[in-house]
Amino acid sequence: MLDPWLYFAIVLAVWIVGAVAVTALIALAIRFFSRRREWPRLLITRARMPFRILLMIVAVWMAFTLAFPEPSGRGLVNQVMSILTIIAAAWWLGALVMFGTDVLLGRYRIDVPDNRVARRIRTQTLILRRLAVAVIIVIAIGAVLLTFPAVRVVGTSLLASAGILSVIAGLAAQSVLANMFAGIQLVFSDALRVDDVVVVEGEWGKVGEITLSYVVLDLWDDRRLVLPCTYFTTTPFQNWTRRGSELLGSVELDVDWRVSLPGMRAHLERVLADTPLWDGRASVLQVTEATGGLVRVRILVTARDAPTLFDLRCIVREAMVTWVQENDPNGLPVQRVMMTTTAPPAAVEPTADGGAASALFSGSDAAEERASLFTQSVPIVDRDPGARRT
Repeated sequence: MLDPWLYFAIVLAVWIVGAVAVTALIALAIRFFSRRREWPRLLITRARMPFRILLMIVAVWMAFTLAFPEPSGRGLVNQVMSILTIIAAAWWLGALVMFGTDVLLGRYRIDVPDNRVARRIRTQTLILRRLAVAVIIVIAIGAVLLTFPAVRVVGTSLLASAGILSVIAGLAAQSVLANMFAGIQLVFSDALRVDDVVVVEGEWGKVGEITLSYVVLDLWDDRRLVLPCTYFTTTPFQNWTRRGSELLGSVELDVDWRVSLPGMRAHLERVLADTPLWDGRASVLQVTEATGGLVRVRILVTARDAPTLFDLRCIVREAMVTWVQENDPNGLPVQRVMMTTTAPPAAVEPTADGGAASALFSGSDAAEERASLFTQSVPIVDRDPGARRT
């Protein structure tokens, strides 16, 4: 009769050799049937380690069960091995989920001009991966807890009051559940995707990450704006890449009335022809206002995405300003001021008796009388303070 520990070592060695052989055969088969493809290497990288560990744990468990068939001391060992098996299996399932989503993400690139479908698939895949990993972790934790007898007894008693507990849990986790369902709604309604260009709270940026509880925006100045998922389901926001990444932008200039509009149009065509930022869809130069002594010129240009459009607008604005300065100085905006002088007072013609002709309402007694008629007998004070007449 062999010593139980020696028998355990022999069985364990056989199981370990068998586990290594199984993993090697599986890897060889995957490489053989999927030659010239990238996903076998990724699968082996992701799942080889957790799969080997799972087989090792099962090998140790089976070797101990065969070497020590007596029930004494097996309860604790079985519980420990059950917990380790659950953890390794959860790790392996998580690795398979990561592998599957990585393969799917590799087929849809977002670094191309027309990437609307790729961004939608990528966003939904990332959310599903996080959700699947979270479900695997929750199930694994529950399975580990159920290996303890006391927890099973408590769980049986809790099932009787599951309705009350669900109501209490729903009220306590209302905000968490609201954000979770809002995140799922955003992803599968195609309202928001990873790499979308949005304007939120007056900030311009790209969607860098969408989770089950919050959305991270990568702002144009390298800041990060974190908002809950419920914000995007309850508050209006601008999505510049909802149906496509192509955008139309404007450049406005205030110039003088004497500016040469045909010259500006010709120079705009030369600028757009020399820059690769313009996608060739539209280029328009219009006069939108002509008030206040200035002429407002609006230039419309198009580009393949928002960052390219911003750079294109800056280039066009600088080129047109430089052209006006160097080639059409009359078009520079100026402020016109009209300077006038006051006419000198008219000379007083002398009267027949040699005196000066009086004005209409002042200068003589007759004028004073006429003034009193228009002023409704308002007292008129003479130069002499003591004299007063009406």
